[in-house]
Amino acid sequence: MILRIQHAFIRPAKWFLTILLFIVLTSVVSLHTYSQSASVSGYVKDSTTMQTLPGVNVLLDNVTGISTDLSGYFQLEIEPGEHKLTFSYIGYTSVYKKVNLKSGDQLILEVMLSPVSVELDMAVITASRFEQRLADVSVSIGVMKPAFIENINTISIDRTLNYMPGLDVMDGQASIRGGSGYSYGTGSRVLVLVDDLPLLTASDGDVKWNYLPVENIAQIEVLKGASSALYGSSALNGIINIRTAYPEIKPQTNISLYSGFYFRPDREEMAWWWDTYPLFSGVSFSHSRKIKNVDIVVGANGLIDPGYRTYNFDERIRVNFKIRHTPSSVKGLSYGINTNLQWQHKSDFFIWVDADSGAFMQNPDVVTPNQGIRFNVDPWVSYFDKRQNKHALRMRYYKVTNDFKEDPDKNNASDLYYGEYQFHRAFKNKLNLTAGFSGLAGKTKAELYGDHFNSTIALFTQLDYKFFKKLSASAGVRWERYTLDDTDEESGFVARAGLNYQAAKATFIRASFGQGYRFPSIAEKYTATSLGSINIFPNPELKSETGWSSELGLRQGVSIKNWTGFIDAAFFWTEYNNMIEFTFGVYKPDTVGIPSLKDVGFKSLNVGKARITGFEIGITGNGAIGKVPLNLFVGYTYMNPVDLSSDTLSNDILKYRFRHSVKGDISIDIQHLSMGVSVIYRSFIERIDQAFEEEILGQEIFPGLKEYRLKNNTGNWVFDFRVSYLVTSYTRLSIIAKNLFNEEYMGRPGDIQPPKNITFQAVVKF
Repeated sequence: MILRIQHAFIRPAKWFLTILLFIVLTSVVSLHTYSQSASVSGYVKDSTTMQTLPGVNVLLDNVTGISTDLSGYFQLEIEPGEHKLTFSYIGYTSVYKKVNLKSGDQLILEVMLSPVSVELDMAVITASRFEQRLADVSVSIGVMKPAFIENINTISIDRTLNYMPGLDVMDGQASIRGGSGYSYGTGSRVLVLVDDLPLLTASDGDVKWNYLPVENIAQIEVLKGASSALYGSSALNGIINIRTAYPEIKPQTNISLYSGFYFRPDREEMAWWWDTYPLFSGVSFSHSRKIKNVDIVVGANGLIDPGYRTYNFDERIRVNFKIRHTPSSVKGLSYGINTNLQWQHKSDFFIWVDADSGAFMQNPDVVTPNQGIRFNVDPWVSYFDKRQNKHALRMRYYKVTNDFKEDPDKNNASDLYYGEYQFHRAFKNKLNLTAGFSGLAGKTKAELYGDHFNSTIALFTQLDYKFFKKLSASAGVRWERYTLDDTDEESGFVARAGLNYQAAKATFIRASFGQGYRFPSIAEKYTATSLGSINIFPNPELKSETGWSSELGLRQGVSIKNWTGFIDAAFFWTEYNNMIEFTFGVYKPDTVGIPSLKDVGFKSLNVGKARITGFEIGITGNGAIGKVPLNLFVGYTYMNPVDLSSDTLSNDILKYRFRHSVKGDISIDIQHLSMGVSVIYRSFIERIDQAFEEEILGQEIFPGLKEYRLKNNTGNWVFDFRVSYLVTSYTRLSIIAKNLFNEEYMGRPGDIQPPKNITFQAVVKF
């Protein structure tokens, strides 16, 4: 079956690669000839590490310019005379140089940029919906940069987010500091945004991780804590905001080609069915440029991955486009449109055959290959009026289709329409006002859970004020009304507040409190299906869950000789009411006397209250050991997730949580050679659904799972290693080894993660 499916997909994949090659070859960067006989060139370096800096903006007379290449080199042809050069780079203090050249002069410069207090001056948007310094926000925010995403050869954002301290994505379910467990692919307590707009499906309320555009990311911001006051439902546990990039001064084309294979696991019996090492390959492409007042970005991505388990593959093609126009005739106005389209063919892995020779195999009877389309289009307009008030109107249409040709009873499609108006004003007395309203309409058509219509309207506002240049305060409130099928209605208010005090030059103390809520998804309320021996029952009476989170944190900047960075520590407390959990039980109809296996399974229930407390500490920095540049981040998270509705004190931990986790990465650069090591540690999942470990009416749902967990009852350390070489100023070759020591570890029950795999990557930038 796998071979047949793959061959069916290879032909369009080949067409895609041919078209992509054509795009690359025809993306010719315009070369301008100059009559000038003077030039200025040179390298831009980090003043601390002496490492060259690619992508530095070199601006000539505040009018035109270029960016440094991968080796930090730039060259400009200029008119003879006096000129001003500006060198700017995110995270560094800008440098200005005046040059006076005569005809025929060839000036060579070595420009040194000094890093600002590392990360503390980084700009973030998610906390208050306008740009702020990271040091000034009152909540914990983690930031992930595109260089790291590219270096580890990300093919799906959820895999990359697992490196973020305090954040875990288990089989597609995102959890920040233990706020979520595992809900079988429906609902999310973490709201995912792309360019500040929500991207959860109208039907399942879930995230399509492989749809997110990894080929064009400017920055990922992870806000840890309830954020419903600004963002609404599903921000109960936090926010993941994926911000895509716009062009820089110089046109840029990025091409990444990669291929790799999975090694056999150490337990030979697990891969006895392999006749070769499974190979995977992919390509991504992006091109960005400015044409007068127009910014254009195009991108594409393709993947063929047969997987390391039976009937578990992922094949997809994605294209995206964004354009922005800033007309010179109307000062302060800009508008544009972003779009993303993906075709996919995939089959997920759910139930293993057994814990031994069948750990990487699943019963063909539960396999349901899915062909689907994901598409969104986002028109927007932004305007700064004469008083510098910002008005922004953003809209999104998001369509998802899933076609299960071998099991049409699971077919479904959903359409989501979203619109939002936002007003922002920065007053002269350091007061910022953010206010707005939004509306959402979702239409779902599904054999799996019926046809439904849902809608939401909301009003929100937040004030941010800075007292005495030291104390920053924020407070916000939101009202939201939710309707499902014109009969089920809910509405209410939530609020948030935060403080940030600069106790010393690089010492920031913060405190925050935020309320949150989440409406249950249509899938959670109405799904009625089965996967093998597992039945899932609907619950139309399911109610919304609510909660709050609080935090006390310290962010301390550090500068020691040639080393700069910061230490961040936070204590957190989160509580939930009416918490929704998939709960195992016997759900027989009143008309049935003696229950059978058909009446045994899972249903979404409001189980009661939960409390999660803990602390998190992390270190981020860069510098040098001797003359070797080094970058690192490392974080440790401890949590105590308590099920307050449990009837026993000995087993009151919430299901599918890790009490301890460690995430980290360290990288060094030696001339043209770069190396890096990443590590992820998670402690043993102490509690799962009891039904997965016990026989139900004489039948095991996950054969061998109880014995497997008893034998593998400790945490797991997973190491990745990467090495790359800068062949030319435009080309880099890399080897990336994930799960370097071939550790066998499991996510949710029955889901053993990939064995060691090697990827060979070639990146070309011009």
